[in-house]
Amino acid sequence: MQTYKIALLPGDGIGPEIAAEARKVLDALPSDVEFEWTEAPFGGTAYFETGKAFPEETQKVCDEADAILKGPIGLSKEESEKIPVYEQPERGALLPLRHRYDTFANYRPVYLPSALTSFSPLKQKVVGDGIDLLMIRELVGGLYFGPKEEGTDDQGRRFVREILEYDESQIARILHVAFQEARKRKGVLHNVHKGNVLISSVLWNQVLDEVASEYEDVEIKHVIVDAAATALCLNPNQFDVMVMENMFGDILSDLGGGLLGSLGLMPSACVGPDKSYYEPAHGSAPDIVGQGVANPYSMIGSVAMMLETSFGLSEESRMVWSALEQVFADGYATPDLANQGAGFKALSTSDFGDEVVKRLTAKPVTA
Repeated sequence: MQTYKIALLPGDGIGPEIAAEARKVLDALPSDVEFEWTEAPFGGTAYFETGKAFPEETQKVCDEADAILKGPIGLSKEESEKIPVYEQPERGALLPLRHRYDTFANYRPVYLPSALTSFSPLKQKVVGDGIDLLMIRELVGGLYFGPKEEGTDDQGRRFVREILEYDESQIARILHVAFQEARKRKGVLHNVHKGNVLISSVLWNQVLDEVASEYEDVEIKHVIVDAAATALCLNPNQFDVMVMENMFGDILSDLGGGLLGSLGLMPSACVGPDKSYYEPAHGSAPDIVGQGVANPYSMIGSVAMMLETSFGLSEESRMVWSALEQVFADGYATPDLANQGAGFKALSTSDFGDEVVKRLTAKPVTA
């Protein structure tokens, strides 16, 4: 029997609560494969336990795993200030994780089926029959990974300097990913840039023109990033696949969660050449820790993405997606969504996971 090793990094805040539901669902999956879990600390919790946000032992666990399932990280402002700046969760754990495994391609589906359109804050005439688009974000370059400097100038003024860097090979490889995804879907790719201001976007667009020659079957549409933010709110269904650099993707994908009504509906995959990690696109929500109200959809959806992308288990992935959607279709939701949609019964975090398992393992009815 095939066995896959999974590094489970529960993270901070609500991370352990939703990670438990993701593991519950995967362990219940009817399949001919087995999953071997190894849990390790990561983020702010790891720092307070070990003095490092991404401890060496956690690195070893991740190195030995076939895929990594990561919960959200981050602390309240007060707790973060107890940690040295360069060990705070995002700088000390998340960026090093991406760098270590070169997870350059971030897939963030923005998906709301027709049965769930009441969750969206947008008007029904805007949402229509639902939302279904895919954001492809470059994840290991740009401003977040460029050289950084801080100090005091010769006039005694404090300053910081952060440099946005990309080379043509970094740009080309994420564009190839985006073109390939567009080819699988509707054959349309929206290129999100800021070429009217940023020289980095000028190079990005030049490389796109070069890569596009290999994908003549894909229509390219160019959109300035701030105009894209407006257009997503006014008519999200004009988009199918969107590609963008690191910081643009960070911002617009959170906007995508807003279109759906909750970042709790935003799973993601962070894919590298040899190893990938999967995570909910939202934060650690320290204000609701321990209340049993966190939405585990994004974490469970990230499991579905892991099954297909890292393990090639497409049918099992579809089973998880189907079970998730069926819970909503049957009138259940976690409190963040139940309050927005008419007629939904609110479930706790663990009860939502139980309902997913129930549908995942249900035997088909025979006549």
